[in-house]
Amino acid sequence: MATAAADEPTIPRTTVSRAGWYALFLVSCAQALSLLDRQILSILAPSISADLGIGDAEIGLLYGTVFALFYALFSLPLGRLVDGWVRTKLLGICLAAWSFFAGLSAFASGFTLLAIARLGVGIGEGATQPAANSIIFDEFPRERRGTAMAAMGIAVALGLGLSMTLGGVVAQWWDTRYAAGGAPLGFSGWQFAFLVAATPGFPLAWLIYRMREPRRGAFDKVAAAQVEEHPFRASAAVLGAVTPGTNWFMLWHRKAGARQWTANLVALGLILAFCWGMIALTQAFSPRPPLEVLGGTLDPHVLQWFVVGFGLFVVFNLFQSFKLTDLPTYKVVLSPSLLLLMVVGGLQTAINYGVMGFTPSFLVREYGLSMAETGLQFGLLAAALGIVGPMVAGPLTDWLTTKLGARGRVWLILFALGISPLFGIWTYSAESPGSFYLRFIAYSLILTLWLPPLYAQLLELVLPRMRGITFATYTIIMTLLGLGMGPYFVGIVSDRNGGDLGAAIISINVVVPLLLVCIAVVLWRVNRDEASVEERARAAGEPI
Repeated sequence: MATAAADEPTIPRTTVSRAGWYALFLVSCAQALSLLDRQILSILAPSISADLGIGDAEIGLLYGTVFALFYALFSLPLGRLVDGWVRTKLLGICLAAWSFFAGLSAFASGFTLLAIARLGVGIGEGATQPAANSIIFDEFPRERRGTAMAAMGIAVALGLGLSMTLGGVVAQWWDTRYAAGGAPLGFSGWQFAFLVAATPGFPLAWLIYRMREPRRGAFDKVAAAQVEEHPFRASAAVLGAVTPGTNWFMLWHRKAGARQWTANLVALGLILAFCWGMIALTQAFSPRPPLEVLGGTLDPHVLQWFVVGFGLFVVFNLFQSFKLTDLPTYKVVLSPSLLLLMVVGGLQTAINYGVMGFTPSFLVREYGLSMAETGLQFGLLAAALGIVGPMVAGPLTDWLTTKLGARGRVWLILFALGISPLFGIWTYSAESPGSFYLRFIAYSLILTLWLPPLYAQLLELVLPRMRGITFATYTIIMTLLGLGMGPYFVGIVSDRNGGDLGAAIISINVVVPLLLVCIAVVLWRVNRDEASVEERARAAGEPI
């Protein structure tokens, strides 16, 4: 609950303490390791496919859909816990958990254990962005948050680049060293690479666990309670309210009326009908052999659309839960600008994950590069460009915010995402690796410009106590649209076209027209929605 902070020292609005910079460094490292453990599958995909006998569609499921289901679901209760418990301890615990599951991937001898390891990584990483962003917004004033978000963007790029470089080089070194046999535990290179990627997470988890917890709302007009009385109970209630099945018990427990029950069941029926239709459509478009899962078989398209349907129902349940239990959050989050920015982030993430998830395989197939060459060249290039882009986007976001307010951020998003498809088509039509890398420089720089302004604007549209659950809500929408759809879409298009990954990667830009329409509406509404945040919360009963 919001509380006055008159008795606490006033912090100059442009000051960042030494502890703030230290916090930014540690949570950025956590963000980098999150991307490392999540993305390393992409560079190892050719070896995994060969060892486990699975195709591009199945790799897309492992890389995106299986991970996305649990990442999205658990980001919600963990995001709620971010708003009510000690964020540093929570992030440290979750980092140790996902590092354990990343290491477990090394012991996979089939699709099932690798899928279990991926879902474990997804659960652990569910707290990363809600906790990290909530911590940073309480260490940095409004005028420096673009720069802070740029640092987080740089961490994403470093994690992505390191996953390519480490995965490719380490895996090939191991396979070369033990080409004649005798590898410890019988490991292949890709299995050893998973172990190496998992190891740094444990000492970093300890450092974050011991880090000082910042005061909530320190740089905002509205402060919030540091720790709630029953944060874990509130978090469990969120999980129960959004999970299909238990959500009905929570509706009964909260004495929901006939209107809420009808809306819930109608929404479920529409979601099931949509997913049934998409299963039939994708099975006809790109038939896939069944997967061996837990002693049985399962059509990969059924798994894909089960996850999507599950996620859609979770999102509906979440907003219904807000309305029944936290009306101020419901009124604040349910604003056109905020929801459309979430959709924009999700659609662009579909492009980013579709591109980055299959580019290593594209380089190996199209230009005959080895895994080590691909990992070293593409990984280092992606990391370097991912650093340069946010270094430009962060200060540019802050400058535009000073000059134009919220609309300045939205203009930058519109510019970057409006021209990026043209550069994407140009890049993946290159005839040689040298030409590809030159074109990718321009494409990647443009693709890194959108994240700092979008993340900064998302969290400006809510009260400080709502930042964890807001970013968790964004996470599930972004995950469903992005990680859950992007790699899968590229994978089935590639399988349909006989493995033509270049054309498949280009095809993901089909979502761009919808994305641009959403940004245009945000540009029209954002100042109005930002100015009315406190008014809407107060009208719903928030004691501001």
